[in-house]
Amino acid sequence: MDGTWTSAQVEAVAPDARSLAAGRKLVAGTNWSNDGRGGGSALLWGECAGSGKAPYQVCIDLDEPAYKCSCPSRKFPCKHALALLLRWSEGAVAEQAQAAPFADEWHKARAGRAAKKAAREIAPQTEAQKAAARRRAEERAGRVAQGVADLARWLDDQAAAGIAALGRSGYRVFDDVAARLVDAQVPGLAAAVRRCGSVAASGSGWEERLLAEFGLLRLLVSAAGKLDELPGPLADTVRSRLGLAPSSDDVLAGTPVRDTWEVVGLRDTTEEKLTARAVWLRGRDTGRPALVLSFAAGGAALPVDLVPGTAVEADLFFYPGALPLRALVGEKHSPVMPLAGPPSSVMSLPDAFDELAGALGADPWLDRYPLVVRGTLRAGSPWRLEGAGVGVPFARHARPWELLAAGGGEERPVVVEWTPHGLLPLAVHAADGMVTGAEARA
Repeated sequence: MDGTWTSAQVEAVAPDARSLAAGRKLVAGTNWSNDGRGGGSALLWGECAGSGKAPYQVCIDLDEPAYKCSCPSRKFPCKHALALLLRWSEGAVAEQAQAAPFADEWHKARAGRAAKKAAREIAPQTEAQKAAARRRAEERAGRVAQGVADLARWLDDQAAAGIAALGRSGYRVFDDVAARLVDAQVPGLAAAVRRCGSVAASGSGWEERLLAEFGLLRLLVSAAGKLDELPGPLADTVRSRLGLAPSSDDVLAGTPVRDTWEVVGLRDTTEEKLTARAVWLRGRDTGRPALVLSFAAGGAALPVDLVPGTAVEADLFFYPGALPLRALVGEKHSPVMPLAGPPSSVMSLPDAFDELAGALGADPWLDRYPLVVRGTLRAGSPWRLEGAGVGVPFARHARPWELLAAGGGEERPVVVEWTPHGLLPLAVHAADGMVTGAEARA
């Protein structure tokens, strides 16, 4: 990653607030020795005094980032790594021509493992391996087709019998169907069925919401049975919604879109010990939105190179579809820079929803979309965003107190994530820059 991290970037990588608070207590220089940055690479290292005789040895590879500390903590990064990052962000860690031996050894070991992995990936396949790959693809296609057909029958059965009992049956009936879809290797459908279980348990008005979910799911199943008849981009969208997206290597083999990408929003979600980070970007010249996803399991760190309120000139490689939205970051042509003012993609509420209507027309299964709107945050029943004479409610659980305070009751650029259940407020561009709220850590 280019440039020194800001304190916001350090905060974004912390596994929890307690670790960050503990790290802040260790920032003082009296706790540190043998620290440095550089050594001919993106290394950051230092030794932090602990309760024992020997100091804790901390190593950070800023490119990924990756962390190592000799302390017994199971959190990544630990409080010692966070303290070292905070010291670096404050300019308290000097550049060094040579890394400390413990950091150099760790870095070389990582490089060696990466080289071996790369060699395995580029090794040409034998004819036997190619034949085995074709056989696996054919077997998966059969399982997918069977899973899609089984789900179609199940949905038809629910429509015939009525959905009243589903509100009393709990999650098990949905989990059982989802488990069979996982076995059929259609994870996208499995996730959609699990969401239906949550809708059935969502309280007053669940029937209407569940019927809407069932309708979209039945449309997807019907489209999946006619993939060969669909236009190419729409077929790609259907495959993606089924969970059959192309590999990252195939995506990176496509044509990149170069632009100055403004990072306008971020939201983390956690499900079954897997944390997903969704980062929303907007192209300064193209105006197009982009979604960069990353995942971490078991308390591992998430990337922090894309922070709301910054911009970077880079190549993005978009996944194919009728509405290309998800993207992978390729080559960066500039350091990450703070935005000098509000995002360039700010629009009125009516214009924003005109854009959203076009997006839904291209992808009727769209479940989230970024909008940067000039409006005013209002508390009440419901909480809402007002602008240009109209108001749009937030999702039922959204209570963006931090953003309400930052907005000060005035009309400002507000970043929201549209969902079928209402808007999720992510950030407000206040007088002193971008302010993110609790919804970014949902």
